[in-house]
Amino acid sequence: QVRLAESGGGLVQAGGSLRLSCVDSGRVVRPYTTGWFRRAPGKEREFVAAINWSGTDTDYANSVRGRFTISRDTAKNTVYLQMASLEPEDTAVYYCAATPTRSRQAERNEGFYDYWGQGTQVTVSS
Repeated sequence: QVRLAESGGGLVQAGGSLRLSCVDSGRVVRPYTTGWFRRAPGKEREFVAAINWSGTDTDYANSVRGRFTISRDTAKNTVYLQMASLEPEDTAVYYCAATPTRSRQAERNEGFYDYWGQGTQVTVSS
């Protein structure tokens, strides 16, 4: 019922900005948590950010806090990841994920999420 699709990735120079979008084409309206994860070349997938149903509670990995902003447009079934001051270390495939539950402690764990998108490539040049 939940079908996630990421978009907005691309090539950007260091210091630039990108905005990623995650659309739930299944148009699910029940409360849920949405997270962003990323997988860099040669590394395991890691947590980036998460947001609750109402958009009032957010969480960020230390590596992106202050540079990335996660937000939600409930009417459009869309979650955004605004990325600023991008660094080459941010180069990765970015994934969005969703679960119908909420847990402050578990939302950083990929096993917490039930649904995943296909990912979108972000490449930051030096």
